[in-house]
Amino acid sequence: MTVSNAPGLKWRWAWVAAGMLLIPGMAVPGMAVLAQRNATHASHGSAAAADEPITPIPQPSAADPVKIRLGERLFKDVRLSYDNARACSSCHDVSFNGASRTPRPATAPAHQRDVLTVFNATLSFRFSWEGIYRTLESAVVASLTSPSTMDSSPDAIAAKLRLDPIAVAEFRAAYGHGPDGPSVVDAIATFERSLLTPGSRFDRWLTGDTAALSPQELEGYRLFKSLGCISCHQGVNIGGNLFQRHGIFRPLASAEPAVLRVPSLRNVAVTPPYFHDGSAATLEEAVRKMGAAQLNADLSDSQITAVVAFLRTLTGRYRDHLVGAAE
Repeated sequence: MTVSNAPGLKWRWAWVAAGMLLIPGMAVPGMAVLAQRNATHASHGSAAAADEPITPIPQPSAADPVKIRLGERLFKDVRLSYDNARACSSCHDVSFNGASRTPRPATAPAHQRDVLTVFNATLSFRFSWEGIYRTLESAVVASLTSPSTMDSSPDAIAAKLRLDPIAVAEFRAAYGHGPDGPSVVDAIATFERSLLTPGSRFDRWLTGDTAALSPQELEGYRLFKSLGCISCHQGVNIGGNLFQRHGIFRPLASAEPAVLRVPSLRNVAVTPPYFHDGSAATLEEAVRKMGAAQLNADLSDSQITAVVAFLRTLTGRYRDHLVGAAE
C-alpha cells in the first residue's frame, strides 16, 4: 500500500498503519483535528502557530544553583568512572551538542548505540533508546553502573569524593552533608534538568515572529506535517514521547531493537550521525531513509531539501550560544 496524496488520509495512515505504539493515558489528537492542523498551517503566521502540534521549549525551571553547579562539576569529573578515565562529558559534550563529536567516543568503546544528546533530555517521557528508564535519576544510576560507561556505583563514587576536601565542602553547601550516593545522583540529575535549549528560530516563529523562517523552511515544515513525520515527532521535544517500530515498509537501520523510543529532533542538525546505530551520516540521508522506511514515500530531492531546511531551524541556544557552535 502506498501513502495517499490526501492529507487527511496521510494522517490516518501515519497513526494507524505505521504500527504506532501509544502509551496508556497519552492524549491522542482526533484525526479530524490533525488534518485540520495540517490545513491551518497554510497561513504561515502566529495565529496558525497557536494551534501547532509542536510547542516552544520553556526556560529551565528554578532549581538550587548550588546543586546545579555541583552537578556540572560531577558531570565533568573522571572520578565517576571506575578507572578515572572518563566523565559524563566524555560522551555528552555540553560545550558543543550535548552528545559526542565523534560517532563512537573512544572513551566508551563498548557503546552499542549512537550517543543521544543530553540537551532537552528532561523533556522526554522515558530515557535511553529503548526507553528503559522512567526518571533522570534512574538513567544516571544506569550510566554510573553500566560496564559500557562508568562501571562504578554512586556509593563508590561518593567514597572517592569524600577524600577530596573541596568536594566535601561543595556537598555540604548543597546538601548539608558530605558526599553520599543519593546526593551524587541528585546533583547530576539536577544539572541535566537545567540543560534546556530554548530560542530556536522555529520556536521564535511559534511565538509570533513571522519573519523567523524563510519560505523554504516553512515549506519544509508543511511537508513535515503533510507527509506524516509529525505523527511521531511532535510536542515540546518534537519526539521523545512515545515508542515506535522502525523499518515499517523498508529496512531503516540495525534490525534490533525493533521498537525504540522516538528520539527528539531538537538540535538535530548538529547531532550527526543519525538512527540508533549511527548509520546515517547526514540529515539528507536520514530524511530520505525515514520517508521510505516509515512512510513508504520516495521523497524527491526538493522535498528532502525543504524538510532539512526546516530541521535546521530547530537548533536552540544554551548559555547564549547556539548549540553546536564553536565557543
